Amino acid sequence: MTVIGGGISGLAAAGLLAREGHAVQLLEQNDTLGGRAGRWEAGGFRFDTGPSWYLMPEVIDHWFRLMGSSAAAELRLTRLDPGYRVFFEGSAQPVDVPAGRDGAVGLFDSLSPGSGESLARYLDEAEDAYGVALERFLYDDFSSLRGLAHPKVLRRAPQLAAMLAQSLHGRVSRRFSDVREQQILGYPAVFLGTTPFHAPALYQLMSHLDLTQGVLYPQGGFAALVDAMERLAREAGVHILTGARATGIVTGLAPGGPRVEGVAWTDAQGRVHRTGASVVVGAADLHHLETELLPEELRTHPEAAWNRRDPGPGAVLACLGVRGRLPQLAHHSLFFTRDWRDNFDRIRRGTAPAEATSVYVSRTSATDQAVAPPGDESLFVLVPSAAVPEWGRGGVDGAGAPEVEAVADAAVRQMATWAGIPDLADRVVVRRTFGPADFVHDVNAWRGGALGLAHTLAQSAFLRPGNASRTVDGLLYAGASVRPGIGVPMCLISAELVLKRIRGVHGPGPVGPPVVPLRGEALLGEGTSPERNGSRESGAAASEAPVSGATPPRAAAARAGAGAGSRWPT
Repeated sequence: MTVIGGGISGLAAAGLLAREGHAVQLLEQNDTLGGRAGRWEAGGFRFDTGPSWYLMPEVIDHWFRLMGSSAAAELRLTRLDPGYRVFFEGSAQPVDVPAGRDGAVGLFDSLSPGSGESLARYLDEAEDAYGVALERFLYDDFSSLRGLAHPKVLRRAPQLAAMLAQSLHGRVSRRFSDVREQQILGYPAVFLGTTPFHAPALYQLMSHLDLTQGVLYPQGGFAALVDAMERLAREAGVHILTGARATGIVTGLAPGGPRVEGVAWTDAQGRVHRTGASVVVGAADLHHLETELLPEELRTHPEAAWNRRDPGPGAVLACLGVRGRLPQLAHHSLFFTRDWRDNFDRIRRGTAPAEATSVYVSRTSATDQAVAPPGDESLFVLVPSAAVPEWGRGGVDGAGAPEVEAVADAAVRQMATWAGIPDLADRVVVRRTFGPADFVHDVNAWRGGALGLAHTLAQSAFLRPGNASRTVDGLLYAGASVRPGIGVPMCLISAELVLKRIRGVHGPGPVGPPVVPLRGEALLGEGTSPERNGSRESGAAASEAPVSGATPPRAAAARAGAGAGSRWPT
């Protein structure tokens, strides 16, 4: 078997298939693994250049357990409190969103008296929707729709229909009149590559993740997650080749029609190779896989279909190494403009952001001492923007395309003004930007999308591209372009859907034991102290609770306790 792409979904699929007993080769075009979960380092500063919110911990832990380990054995997780800080345009003070449901309910009551009760009901609904999604939807490749007739789904049919017929913004605005509360409940749509005005209200389940479960952080960043996945994949027997660019999916004719025979690829020296394979897993961008690696007559998704699809937003990213401390920022800080609709409309129209736009900033050095020199800060800035590759690529020390650098400069000015850091720009000593064209160059992203196909109603669940080619037997797909969708947990699930396909297992549900949603103290795992420690500074902006006590590399005892070397139940 050959896996094309060494991002989260490619590593996850390769590891699961190798652990199943298959001979697996993974081809990654870049020199490092991780795909969108990238990394960069300079001047003693380290940065994640992709995912930075550790959500759905039960899904991530489930993959590790299928590999004979656990998240607790592989990662050292920290629970953030506050989960994040929000700066609202026109508000004198930012709002800290505390970890846990009770804190969130109290926050809403402080913002708008009486709204805490409404939030409690909203979070009950979100939790129920998330539980149903885990059990009935996310782990289903929808090769058959019979799973939708399950009693748990049928009993909720009226509620689900209402959620699908309404936008997330519509649902939130009918219950919460305070714009700040609307934005706190609506912003998770951006994690789904869309807007609260276009995401179905079903995605209110996202608020269960960040407000009830809380936000975690893996020490070492998401690079540590990628490294742990790589280690387990190699130990399972995966043969990983970096600098190996797939140039074609080789097919032949079988009695039932076209069938996979292998992959053509070039190595870092430009030498041409051809590897035979009875199964090929395309874990790269779906548009790239089908339009660049398959002839037109074998494509499941013709170009006409792509013309009707939404690529989701692009992004301008900036990695900033800053001298001195920045207590004004939390680990996660969000800057929200007052006119959100204009903000999102600019993204959809493909026009440049306004001078003040919505910005996300990750200050990982608030929690992780290893990502910056002592006393300094490592900032990752993300500006959601149009998916317009024509804007060009970023660069080091302002050397990127003018459009990209202008967006980054505006974001730094806005952060400095809103957070009260007037000398921020002068304190930046390391800088690198990324633009929409970097997503095309680095991960072959269709139209420069930063995340993957947007989770609109027409691109969710069984309406999203499937995990198997309809024209080529033995060609399977994983990743953010296909079911179930965008984000690290979703990519892990897509890998499991590939495994189920190969096993001939259809219908909802994960491999092995059920994935049970975690909340409250269940998130902290076994043997961890409830005391807050490990922070680089005191105060609400940087207090944490340790989640898993094992420090990678994992101890032999921890690994043995996780069942290393064993197979999971079928």
